[in-house]
Amino acid sequence: MEVVGVVGGTAVTADPGVPIELPQATSIIADLLDILRRQLDMDLALLVRAEREHLVVQVMRGSPAHFPLAEGDLLARRTGLLGQILGGHLPGIVADTSTDPRCAALRTAPAGGDRPQSAGGDEPGGLDVRLVRAYACSPVLDSDGEVYGLLVCLARRTRLSISATRDGRFLRLMAAFLTDSVLDPQEMWTRRRRVWQEVSDLIDNGGPRLVLQPIMRLEDDRVVGLEALSRFPDLSAPPQHWYANAATVGLASELERIVIRSAVALLPMLPEQLTLTVNVSPSTLVSGLLDLLPTQASGRLVMEITEHEHISDDGRLLLAVDMLRHRGIRIAIDDLGTGYAGLAQLLRLRPEIIKLDGVITRGIDCDAARRAIAAGLVEVAAAIGGRVVAEGIETPRELATVRAVGIPYGQGFLLGRPKPCADAARLFRAAASTVSPA
Repeated sequence: MEVVGVVGGTAVTADPGVPIELPQATSIIADLLDILRRQLDMDLALLVRAEREHLVVQVMRGSPAHFPLAEGDLLARRTGLLGQILGGHLPGIVADTSTDPRCAALRTAPAGGDRPQSAGGDEPGGLDVRLVRAYACSPVLDSDGEVYGLLVCLARRTRLSISATRDGRFLRLMAAFLTDSVLDPQEMWTRRRRVWQEVSDLIDNGGPRLVLQPIMRLEDDRVVGLEALSRFPDLSAPPQHWYANAATVGLASELERIVIRSAVALLPMLPEQLTLTVNVSPSTLVSGLLDLLPTQASGRLVMEITEHEHISDDGRLLLAVDMLRHRGIRIAIDDLGTGYAGLAQLLRLRPEIIKLDGVITRGIDCDAARRAIAAGLVEVAAAIGGRVVAEGIETPRELATVRAVGIPYGQGFLLGRPKPCADAARLFRAAASTVSPA
């Protein structure tokens, strides 16, 4: 199996696969480790996975100060303390290793029997088993009944009150819970590895394909702008699926940056009268984008802040927005009304463009509540000097209702489907020849 990278300190391997839904079990496992550590009064709790030649430290909770271990470290499977426990050569629970005759040989062996090697190849230092005065371990099985790894608690002091019967039962209960109730740990890590590989390959190959969808001025049915949208190799999965998976393995900002770079490169291809809208998450925005953006956009570039993650309450987002505006880049808020941002966030950011989510637009012709929300946003936008764009317009009746409530701009399949970039630039050039920017 080929090692291709590291995820959260864990060695990552290439695995073929189908569309992936990442389970959110890591935080659950970490919470269980905390419960176990406190119940047994230990310093450190960890889940290690058994590979062919190594044990891989996957999740840790507690204080590792006296045990030089980190997530992703590789320990020899057949030697050292944990390897001997997993192999059945040492008991699962020992209250005092300094007086236990079964641990004597291991304690008198040269230090380094459990010397960890990080997945990146460096050696941060050995786990000297003489630092482990007490431990409690239990095998973890996968859904097929095979050994997945080891649930481990370590203490740097003796734990004479630990009970092999009572505490051992609790430990085994936790190990069984990992298999039966959280999810199959083997599948969790296999999927995470596959996601890392898929997203990494996509980034290395230049990122997703971009398409452009028109934004219309509804009073005269003119194209006034284009939105750059991502299209991924797996067409059955929506773009949000890819971005969510990328976030889970720590690659979301890198994926967004390559999309933004590709989209901004389209500006010279487009008629000067058209705006170009590009999506960005708050976390990517505050991490720094100025190196990717033109020094002076003259209002042609719109950064649309997606609201699928919480918009930070600190000043970093406002500072980033101010820096964009200083370059002539306008701000839009995406999917308003369906995510985290409410009117308070709207008033804080005061965007030039408010995007009304398609969830509200669809069926607006036969739902008074949807019409009331849309009309209210028109009033708010007017008060802060912004404009509303209704997304997801798909029927003539929806279009008529959007116009009737006073929304000046629209976007959706009825008005224009996303097109490949080269085709869109050519087709929309003539349409924009007499139109001022939105």
